[in-house]
Amino acid sequence: MPNALPWFAEHDGQFNEVRAEALIADLLAALPPDSVVHDREGLRTFECDGLTAFRTTPLVAVLPETEAQVQAVLRICLAHGAPIVARGAGTGLSGGAMPHAQGVLLSMARLKRIVHIDALARTATVQPGVRNKAISEAAAPFGLYYAPDPSSQVACSIGGNVAENAGGVHCLKYGLTVHNVLRLRALTIDGEILDIGSEALDAPGYDLLALLTGSEGLLAVITEITVRLLPIPQLARCVMASFDSVEQAGEAVAAIIAAGLIPAGLELMDQPATAAVEDFVHAGYPLDAAAILLVEADGTPESVAEEIGRIEAVLRAHGATRCQVSRDESERLRFWAGRKAAFPAAGRLSPDYYCMDGTIPRKRLGRMLQDIAAMEHTYGLRCLNVFHAGDGNLHPLILFDANDADQLARADAFGIAILERTVALGGTISGEHGVGIEKIGVMCEQFSVGERTLFFGLKAAFDAYGLLNPAKAIPSLHRCAEFGRMHVHGGQLPHPDLPRF
Repeated sequence: MPNALPWFAEHDGQFNEVRAEALIADLLAALPPDSVVHDREGLRTFECDGLTAFRTTPLVAVLPETEAQVQAVLRICLAHGAPIVARGAGTGLSGGAMPHAQGVLLSMARLKRIVHIDALARTATVQPGVRNKAISEAAAPFGLYYAPDPSSQVACSIGGNVAENAGGVHCLKYGLTVHNVLRLRALTIDGEILDIGSEALDAPGYDLLALLTGSEGLLAVITEITVRLLPIPQLARCVMASFDSVEQAGEAVAAIIAAGLIPAGLELMDQPATAAVEDFVHAGYPLDAAAILLVEADGTPESVAEEIGRIEAVLRAHGATRCQVSRDESERLRFWAGRKAAFPAAGRLSPDYYCMDGTIPRKRLGRMLQDIAAMEHTYGLRCLNVFHAGDGNLHPLILFDANDADQLARADAFGIAILERTVALGGTISGEHGVGIEKIGVMCEQFSVGERTLFFGLKAAFDAYGLLNPAKAIPSLHRCAEFGRMHVHGGQLPHPDLPRF
């Protein structure tokens, strides 16, 4: 163990001015001057991710341009006992990239090179700072694309997608990030290079590829990713179905899956969400429907025609009052543009919105929507509902004003209540946004002491010093007690500290 670490633990994780200057001096010696940010104003750029309710200014931020520089940063942090938080594009919504006040914020934004596209093997090897959509743009000349498509795909980075196991509107048929990543190159806290996975059909040993995907930066820092590419479908068509109640729409989702259909996309939006979106992007959504479903089929023209026919039959049999099939590609894209604009549309209605992310069994969708409607009255706040309905992934958007302390507290309580309800209905507290700091308290309810102890054991196997993204995702035993007390008294999350194993 490096000499600095006992000092760091003994002094409760606080750097004095002399030690902070020594850390920054070592980083400046290893990186170009413009790659080290330590002035107060510059650091504010990195104080939060998409969960803006929680902010912390790091001690220093670094922007390496090569894997060797990332390796040097990790070794310097280990030598000084400095916590380190890796960050992608900062579009995450769980506070997973919020920095540590006594640590280093490691931005991977400058590692944005598409290393290689192998059209024959249908793979792309890229650095973590590459935008999600840029992969498909680079692969398009070969007739290929990258399937996972989060709503933030024009901005989010593939490294962040791997860290959070991001999904998207087409994840039902084509899978989450974990199903589309073949190989990872990553660095441990001591700078050791790990080459995990394989471009072959299988790799020997334990499935560490799945372990690192969705690990939220707690285990290693990813420096290169090889993803699977798919042929661009010959044709895609989307059915927009209207329903008189959200319960009917939820039942129709379950019926589609029960019929053996696996659409390319299956999304649900309630009336408040469609009204907000229609006013924003004019997607052609019916404003008199209590809920709409967007159901997409893709493939050959013959298979699409057959699947669309079956989808329409199921939808009408389960209460759809109208089914509109996209007539051409521009109309299909317009239908999806509305769904992908749900978040910015919510931002036009309210100074702030809080996007939740839980997952429930599909058959519980209608019940969950009823419960959320009741919660709107309980907490006195509006909520727009947009769901990845095909896999039960909820994205309720709670509208509030963060400048009003009472509204902020009610929004927080509303969000906790939604997550607690997902667990009660047999679901889980995250579908694709991760746990970060947002859901760490509810982890105490979903997982037992024994399970959380195993989680810490896995982390310690990769990061024995607890320096990689500390106090995120996994609540330690003493913090579960703290969260319990705060939940009873309506308190806020404490400032993150180093975890205690």
